[in-house]
Amino acid sequence: MSLGELGMTGTGALALAPSGKRWVQLLIGIVCMSMIANLQYGWTLFVNPIHDKFHWSKAEIQVAFTIFVVTETWLVPIEGYLVDRFGPRPVTLLGGLLVGISWVLNSRADSLTLLYVSAAIGGTGAGAVYGTCVGNALKWFPDRRGLAAGLTAMGFGAGSALTVIPIATMIKAQGYEATFLKFGIVQGAVVFLLAWFLSRPSPGYAVPTARQQAQWASRRDYTPAQMITTPVFWVMYLMFVMMAAGGLMATAQLGPIAKDFRIADVPVSLVGITLPALTFALSIDRVLNGITRPFFGWVSDRIGRENTMFIAFFIEGVGIIALSQFGQSPVAFVILSGMVFFAWGEIYSLFPATCGDTYGSRYAAANAGLLYTAKGTAALLVPLTSVLAAHGGWGAVFITASVLNLVAAGLALLLLKPMRRRMQVP
Repeated sequence: MSLGELGMTGTGALALAPSGKRWVQLLIGIVCMSMIANLQYGWTLFVNPIHDKFHWSKAEIQVAFTIFVVTETWLVPIEGYLVDRFGPRPVTLLGGLLVGISWVLNSRADSLTLLYVSAAIGGTGAGAVYGTCVGNALKWFPDRRGLAAGLTAMGFGAGSALTVIPIATMIKAQGYEATFLKFGIVQGAVVFLLAWFLSRPSPGYAVPTARQQAQWASRRDYTPAQMITTPVFWVMYLMFVMMAAGGLMATAQLGPIAKDFRIADVPVSLVGITLPALTFALSIDRVLNGITRPFFGWVSDRIGRENTMFIAFFIEGVGIIALSQFGQSPVAFVILSGMVFFAWGEIYSLFPATCGDTYGSRYAAANAGLLYTAKGTAALLVPLTSVLAAHGGWGAVFITASVLNLVAAGLALLLLKPMRRRMQVP
C-alpha cells in the first residue's frame, strides 16, 4: 500500500491520507461545478420560450439572470466562511437543494416575481457550490493550487458544453417547463448526493513535495478580516476587476462587433470545420475558455503566479488590439477571438491560487470568495461598453479593454510580485 500523502495532526503525530484521496475530492468538486453550470450558461436557451408563453419583455426576463449573477457572486464570501467553519459537506448539501428547487420553481413560474425569487434561490445555491469546490481544491492542493483551481473552474464551463444540445432538444420536444423540472431535479440530486463524500483535510495537512508552498507560500493563516487590511489583497482585487472588465468588454460585445464588421454570417473553414464566423467564434469560446483555466494554473505552479499573470494578461491585451485591427477578416476574427478567450478565462484559476498562497489554507474558501466578488464589481462596469461605443465606436471599446489588460500585466510584475515577496519575509 502506498503511503500516499502525508500530513501532521493537531497533536503533531504523523497522519496518513489514503493515496489519491485528494484527487477524488477534486473530481467530486469538478462534477458538482458541472451540475451548476447550466444555471448560468444554459439560461439563454429558456429566454425565448418564456417570452413566447407569457409575452413578458426580454429585458424583464433577463432581470432574473442579473439577480442570479449578483446572488451567485456576492454571497460567496459568506458561503466560504461557512465552509471554513463547518466543512464543505453541509454547505454543498444546501447548495444542491437550492439549485434543484430553483429550476423546479422556474418550471412553474407564472409571474415575474416568482421567476426572480427562483433566480435568487438558484444564485445562492450555485454560489454555495462554487465557493465550496474552489475553496476545497485550494486546501487539498497546496502544491498545485493553480492546476486544482483551474480544473475546478473548468468544470463550470464543461457542464454547459455537455448539456447544451440535450437541453435545447428537450425544450423543443417537451417544452421549457419540463426541461426546467427534469434537469433541475437531476442537477440538484447529483450535487446533493456527491456532497456526502466531500471532506476537508485534517488540521496541519501538508504535502511533502509542495513546490509552490516553498515559493512565497504564507507562513500563517489570515482571516478574511485580516486579509482585507493588507495592501496585497486590494492590488489583487483591482487587477481582478481590470481583467474581468476588460475581457467582458471585448467578449460580451462579440456579436454586435461581428455584425458591424459585416462578417457574422461569412463562412470560415478551419481544421476541417466550416461555420459562419460568429458561430465559429462563439463555439470555440467555451472550449478555450475552459482549457485555459487548468493550463495556465498548471504553468503558474511551475513558473510562479505573477510571471504567469504577466504572460496571460499581456497576450489578452495584444489579442484585443489585434482583433480591432484585423478582425474585419473572417478567418482572423475567429483566430483572434479564440486568442482573446484563451488568455482571459485563466483569471478564475490564477487569482484563487494566488490568494491561497498568500493568505493560507485555513480560511481559503472565505478569502477566495471575497476576492471572487471582483467578478461582480467588473460586471457593473460592462454596461459602460455601450457608452464607449456610442461616443468613440468599437475602437474606443477595444483600446479601453486592451489598456486594462496591459496595465494589469504590468501590475503583476512591478507591484504584486515585490509586495507578495515582502509579505513572506520573516
